[in-house]
Amino acid sequence: MADLSALISQLNNVSIDLSKAVESVKLSDVTKDFTETLEGVITKLQGVSRDTGGGGAVFVQAFDEVINGSLAEFVRLSGEIGGNVKAQCDAVQEAFKAQKAFLGAVAEFKVPSPTVLQSLLKPTSDQISAVQEVRDKNRGDKEHFNHLTAISEGIPALGWVTVSPKPGPYIKEMSNTVQFYTNRVLKEFKEKDKKHVDWSRAFLKLLSDLEAYVMQHHTTGVQWNSKGKDAVAAAAAPPPAPAGGAPPPPPPGPPPPPVEPAAGGGDDDKNRMAQAALFSEINRGEGVTSHLKKVTPDMQTHKNPTLRAAGAVGASAPKTLSGPKPYKAPTTTSKVSAPAAKKVAPKKTPKTELEGKKWAVEFHEGNRDLVVEGNMKQTVYIYQCKECTIQVKGKVNSITLDNCKKTAVVFEDVLGTVDFINCQSVQAQVTGKVPIVSIDKTDGFQMYFSKDSLECQVVSAKSSEMNISIPNADGEYSEYPVPEQYKTIWDGKKLVTECTESV
Repeated sequence: MADLSALISQLNNVSIDLSKAVESVKLSDVTKDFTETLEGVITKLQGVSRDTGGGGAVFVQAFDEVINGSLAEFVRLSGEIGGNVKAQCDAVQEAFKAQKAFLGAVAEFKVPSPTVLQSLLKPTSDQISAVQEVRDKNRGDKEHFNHLTAISEGIPALGWVTVSPKPGPYIKEMSNTVQFYTNRVLKEFKEKDKKHVDWSRAFLKLLSDLEAYVMQHHTTGVQWNSKGKDAVAAAAAPPPAPAGGAPPPPPPGPPPPPVEPAAGGGDDDKNRMAQAALFSEINRGEGVTSHLKKVTPDMQTHKNPTLRAAGAVGASAPKTLSGPKPYKAPTTTSKVSAPAAKKVAPKKTPKTELEGKKWAVEFHEGNRDLVVEGNMKQTVYIYQCKECTIQVKGKVNSITLDNCKKTAVVFEDVLGTVDFINCQSVQAQVTGKVPIVSIDKTDGFQMYFSKDSLECQVVSAKSSEMNISIPNADGEYSEYPVPEQYKTIWDGKKLVTECTESV
């Protein structure tokens, strides 16, 4: 049995080498038929390990090594931290167990129908939702919120089983997102508690080992057992109804009686008659004023002194008019009227749309799962987002954050400039390369550079609390502040400006 396992392991290594060869060869050098032949050989080599069937398959046993290795270490460190981190990690452990059961089904059964496949994936999906639910229910845990978010962003990596033909890079993308939050944990606990640093590295190692496992045993995706049993019987049937269950709901009541129309309609008839009379008077032309009384001079106040003495036409007694009263200071017991309440502007509808060649990400609030997939001809414009995290995949032309608060952006490669305008408490991380970062009228800025972006130019104006984190050789980051205060002197020929030391 040991010789068989060793042989299968060698065949898997050969399949990996062939996959790398297919990717490295230029398309112009080979024909389409030759490429398809190579991919077919890889698929057959990967299918050898499925013939052992069920949980005894080589790739299922290899998944046990991930569970007993890096996952067990991550569980141990989470238990030392305790609290919500441990509770979330317990759900992560159950998610890995559910995925092992799914891999056992892959080794045992034929390709299932979409309905059966969904039922086989449901246990893993439910555990992933349980992991993310722990984060959503404990947003008030400020001390461990970065821990909880890192796990929530990384656990979807178990969805690699639905990705084809290259599930390995999918896990790598999840790992890059997780690193944004583990960097926060490292920054906060590096000098306070080493176990949090070890915890961050353990979780990244777990994702790295999962990626290595997939690249070795599932290079082009999961391969079902072509000689296996039908997977319909393996689908989880709905649980039977409990004995003595609740009685059926009562039948619906009778419909409401029809509404009878009001009899008579007297008010409507009166309104119509009044309108008709009004328009009849208007249509009389000049004769409409014939019945009005004429005001004679004795009825006019300015021509009849008697009416002026009476104070008004038809008044029985003169009216006493009081003059303006002198100013009187208000007493201490007088109440001051409260200012009118400000009208709250209605919230605008969030949107994430591609408008021509521009991705518009606008008016989102509290959304940590925004993803934009762009290319070199497209720009990304993020406007009025609050407490959000945006991940930009692919190489894009430029990225702009405008009027955003407590928002983070993770991006890969940018050809032009990444701009931050009128923002507050924003963060950014580049995993690839960016030439220029511009900061304008922004208070609170944190940037994490990658090793490929150390030549980036940072241009700032009218901004404060800016920090740049540079990666070290050991994978950790060193933080450096961006100067905000300058000294300018006249050297006799020109103005010379230089940074001043902090007081």
